[in-house]
Order: sequence, then C-alpha cells, then structure tokens
Amino acid sequence: MRSTTMPARRQFLKTSALAGGGLMLSLYLPVRDRMAQAAGIAGDADAAPFAPNAFIRITADNWVTLMVDKSEMGQGVMTSLPMLLADEMDADWARVHIVQASASPAYVNPMLGMQATGGSTSVRSSWLALRQAGAVARALLLEAASAQWNVDRGNCHAKSGVIYGPAGQQASFGSVAAAAAKLPVPADAKLKDPKDFTLIGKPIARVDVPSKTNGTAVFGIDVQVPGMLIASVVQCPTFGGKLVAVDDRAALTVPGVHAVVPISSGVAVVATDFWSAKKGRDALKIQWDRGPDATMDDASILAMFREGANEPGVVAWRVGQGDAALQQKPGWTMLEATYTVPFLAHATMEPMNCTAHVQKDRCDIWGPTQAQTFNQITASKITGLAQSAIYVHTTFLGGGFGRRFEQDFVAQAVEISKAVSRPVKVIWLREDDTRHDAYRPANLAILRAAIGPDKQLGAWSHKIVGPSIMSRVFPSHVKGGLDETSVQGAVDLPYDLPNAQTRYVMRNTPIPVGFWRSVGHSINAFTVESFMDEAAHAAGQDPYRFRRGLLGHDKRALETLDIAARMAGWGQPLPPGHFHGIAMHHSFGSYVSEVAEVSVSKTGEVRVHRVSCAVDCGHVVNPDTVRAQMESAINFGLTAALLDGIQVRDGGVVQANFDTYRMLRIDAAPHVAVHIVPSIEAPGGIGEPGTPPIAPAVTNAIFAATGKRIRQLPISADQLRT
Repeated sequence: MRSTTMPARRQFLKTSALAGGGLMLSLYLPVRDRMAQAAGIAGDADAAPFAPNAFIRITADNWVTLMVDKSEMGQGVMTSLPMLLADEMDADWARVHIVQASASPAYVNPMLGMQATGGSTSVRSSWLALRQAGAVARALLLEAASAQWNVDRGNCHAKSGVIYGPAGQQASFGSVAAAAAKLPVPADAKLKDPKDFTLIGKPIARVDVPSKTNGTAVFGIDVQVPGMLIASVVQCPTFGGKLVAVDDRAALTVPGVHAVVPISSGVAVVATDFWSAKKGRDALKIQWDRGPDATMDDASILAMFREGANEPGVVAWRVGQGDAALQQKPGWTMLEATYTVPFLAHATMEPMNCTAHVQKDRCDIWGPTQAQTFNQITASKITGLAQSAIYVHTTFLGGGFGRRFEQDFVAQAVEISKAVSRPVKVIWLREDDTRHDAYRPANLAILRAAIGPDKQLGAWSHKIVGPSIMSRVFPSHVKGGLDETSVQGAVDLPYDLPNAQTRYVMRNTPIPVGFWRSVGHSINAFTVESFMDEAAHAAGQDPYRFRRGLLGHDKRALETLDIAARMAGWGQPLPPGHFHGIAMHHSFGSYVSEVAEVSVSKTGEVRVHRVSCAVDCGHVVNPDTVRAQMESAINFGLTAALLDGIQVRDGGVVQANFDTYRMLRIDAAPHVAVHIVPSIEAPGGIGEPGTPPIAPAVTNAIFAATGKRIRQLPISADQLRT
C-alpha cells in the first residue's frame, strides 16, 4: 500500500508558487458575510494573508493544478468542482491535475460556516466563487500574453490552455504564467455566458474512477504511515454506560499486541496488525456500568413520543388560519393518521477508521472525513495544540451520508496516538459501526387534513415528535425549542394550501442522532407525501392530478411531477399485478418527482420494478453525476423503506452486521430512469434530494396494489399479507 503522507501546507504553497516559474493564484472565496474577492500572490507564498479556498497553479510545462476543498465520497466533487474552474479559465482538461486540499480555515464552506462537506452544498457553495476564480486566472493570462505581443487584451482569447492573438499569435498558459504572476488582479474578470461553456453541462468522465478501478485509490483504511500501529476499540454496549474495570492480562499475551489503553469511549487494544488487535480485543474481560438507561427499548421510546404528541409543540410554519381551520364543518371530510419511522444507521461500506500521529508540536490526521474543521477542533482539545498545528489529510471516503461528519472515530485515533506516542490507525468492526452510530432520528408524526365539499384540501396539520440533531451537534442553532432540521420538508411546502400548520415537539433520547442522507427530509417527505395520497383518495381524485391541482404557483415542482408521470406512463395499462405510486419533494434547492412501479405478492413481498425520476436541480455541471446520484439516492432510500430499522433492546442496539441490518441487493434493485429538467436557475443539491420521495412513492403504490396504507417503516410482510 502506498503512503499518503503529504507535505505541510506551507511547504506546499511555497513549492507550488515557485516551481517552474509558475503562477499561483490565491483567491479569497465567500465566507459568511462577504462577497467573493480575489488577491494575487507573487513571489513568496508566505505573503498570502489567507490560504485560498481554491488554488490554481500553472507551471511552465503547461500543467494546471486545481485543488478541491470538498471531500470526495462518491458524489463526484473531484470532477465537478474542477470543471467550474477549468471551464472559466479555458484550461485544457487533458492537462489538468487535481489535488485534494488539506485543512485550512480559508476553506470554509460558506453555506456551513466551516470546512465541511454535506447538506448537498458542494456545487451550490462553489458555483460562483470557483467560476470567478477561473475567470480571474484567464484574465491575468490574457493580460500577460497581450502585453508580450503589445496588443489590446480584448483582441485576445483563450481556448484549451492556449492564448490566441489577433494576428495569429499563440502562447500556452505555461509560457506566460511567470509574467501573469507579476500582474495586479483585474477588477473586470468577466464570467462566461453559459452558452459559451465548454465543460459545464457536459457529461465529463469522473477523474476518480480510474484509481478506484485499478486499486491505487487511497481510502482512509488504506493509509500507511511509517511506524504505524493498529487499534480496535471496545465500546460500552449500552448508551450512556461507562467503563468500570478491565482485565487485560490475556490480551497482552496475544502476539503482536502492543498495549491496552482505556480511552474516553472505551478500551483500545493496540497492535502491530488488525488481526492481532482483534484477537487481543476478544481476550479482554471488561466490567461496564450499563448506565441509567439500560432498560430502554423500542416500546419505551415510542411511549415517550406518544406522550409528547399530547403537547402543543412549537409552531414551525403557519399559513392562513393554521390548524384552527380543522374544526368539523358540515359536508367536510376530516382525516387523521399517525406515522412512525425508526432510527437508522448509516452503514457506510468503508467502516469507520482514522489514522493519527500526535507529536510534541503537531498532530497529523489522515482519514475519510466530512468535517476537517471539526477534526482540528477535536484534536486540539485532546492534544492541547493550537488548531493551526492540526494537519488534516483527507482521503477518499467509502461512503459518507453524514456519518463522517461525526468525530468519535477521529477522537479515538488522536487519544490512542497520544497515549502510545506512535502513529495509530483505528479500524472499527462492522458491529461497532452498527451499534455505535449517530443515527437518523426515529420519529412519530400526526397529520390531519380537511377536505371541503368542493373536494379541495382546505386545511392541513402536521405535528412532529422526535429527537433533535442540532441540540447535540449545534445547540446554539436550536431556538425556542425548534430544531429546523427536524421539520425540513414539513414546512414551506410547494403545495397551495389555504390553511396549514406544522408543529414540533422535541423528545430527545440517550441515543445519539446525527445527519443522515437528506436528514429531516427523509422522514417528512414520507409522512407528507403519504398523507397527501390519503387526502387525494379521500377527495375521490387521482393522486397525480390531485397534486397537480395544488402546484399552480410552483412551476418547477409541477414540471417535475408532469415529467415523472409521463415517463412512467401514468394512467396507462401496466403488467398484471403492477401498480404505480407517485411522490414529489423539494429539498436542498432541487425538485424531484418519482413514480414507483411496484408489485406485492400474496405473502407480502414487495418488489419495486421501475422508478421514473424527474429532477430539476437548476444549472447542471455534470449530467452523468446527477443521474448517478439520483440512482444512488433512490436505492439508498429503498434500503431504508424495505429493509432497514435499528431496534433498541436493553439499552443498546440489536442489529450488528449485514445479516441483521440488511442492504438492498443488486437483484432487488429496480430499473431507474432519470430525466434532468433543463434549467438556468442557480444549482441545487444532488447528493440527497433523490432519497426523500422514494419511500412514499413505494408505499403509495402498495396502497394502489392492496388497499392497505403503510404508516410505519420499514415495510414488513406482516403489514401486507392477505
């Protein structure tokens, strides 16, 4: 395995700026309350007041190096973000070298307030900033070439890494890079008209695929550092429990075991290799204090939620008279339904892992992370070092889905390395991963609606009861008892509702909850779109046309709904035993509508044969990535709807490995057809929006097939057996 040891950032800057007489363009990109601005660096890179959010390096040999400040976890940012830069600067894509950026405060994601990857923000946060970066680079190169030829810059143009002059002159980017480095940054770097894009909007092959195919890609679990030890950590089987005592005598006799180290989250066995660490771990005799919640189970959690449902809650959204309009009226049809969803684990294919080396004056972290800033904060607290002395080297991620935003696996590596004074790689077992996650919250929701004599939806009420992610992760973001992530997808609905209200009742449990692909949208889309289907049938209307009648003021939502229905052949004959269900949802700046074609056997087996998906995610950077992410998100959501569900018993998680926490297998995956709606709107997210609509599309199809409403996930055969 090759080493992923990287040079210090300062040394990289010096080398990058000076090598080959090149041009290093440092750009201050947007942070919270600041417009994008640019500043050139000439000479010593130490003069830079900030490390840039994006680097453009052009060397005399005509190579362009672009740095990516977001984590590549399969969503394609290592291709899409450089496309923004390369297109605006008119670089030759075949001469572009792409590098993963290390951690720095300058790489703050303006939509998240830290250097982090999540919330489907990568392209959204970089769309203008990186294009401006590319445009400034192009302007400097044009200025340098025009000065060399003594012609007006406006008479020159760039194409594929070459500057062309009015009299047929040609100069490669590399040949004018040194001269461009000495020029002041222009104030008039103009962005391209979209009609002139050469890369943006085109299906460009992903740059990370070759290395992932030939085995040279370095994920966190592949990291090799000289002198490194391997650690496996045993954690308390109950939430809120703690270590009382450990007998490590047998473990220390296992060949290869180096040390047994109690840490804040359990007991670590440190060895020369993983198998020795695992054998040593198995030999430990541990006494746990199981904590005050050792009797907690699914029934007690549900009882807590049901009790919370009796409270009025915090108003998160209100239209018209709100839920006051739900009073019984002559000729009105009143509806009410209760929906529940379970805790969900992330189940990333690459188990949690991290490598750390704590030294006297610095700490290096190598790993698959979504939150470099948090890694620095975590390591700083453990080591006492300044955050500037924490160097985070981001590897490829074998799946993220929000799980690698957490800091538990990073903290373990840093704690153990500090204790043994050696580089240490922590590797979790799959059982550790399943039983010690930060789970997608469980949830109970009560929905009510009123259908008027005109068969129209006159009032809508949605009460959400469940744990708060933000009260654990960002408590300052919870205002007046409202966690906005808990009501995502249940407020500001695209439907025209004369009276509507959404309330939230926070009910935290000892079970840690965290960000999971599409977060609150994954829960609330299921309840909203399922209940919208119930309202359509109560009104005696076709579910697609009922929704269509409520989308008169949201043309983007309506267009995706129409396209998905048309793709699926809504209303047309289907194969015997096949039925359609439809759902639409708006999340992360994108609109997605999905139609699921489903069959249900007499024994209650649900089979999803086909999914027709229409997505409007605004201006598209790479359509191949959009399609891949819709397909991925749909299968991810199907796994949760059909198979997943974390059960709690005796204060801990029942599931352990993929035999009990199952994944959708390839033979059960449906055919997915994706239509991307052409758009000139600002880009929306693509990593998450495909997940929310799939569960309700399937459960609505199940109702069409069986007449039975699914109000509890995951879908079980017991709910459907005839």
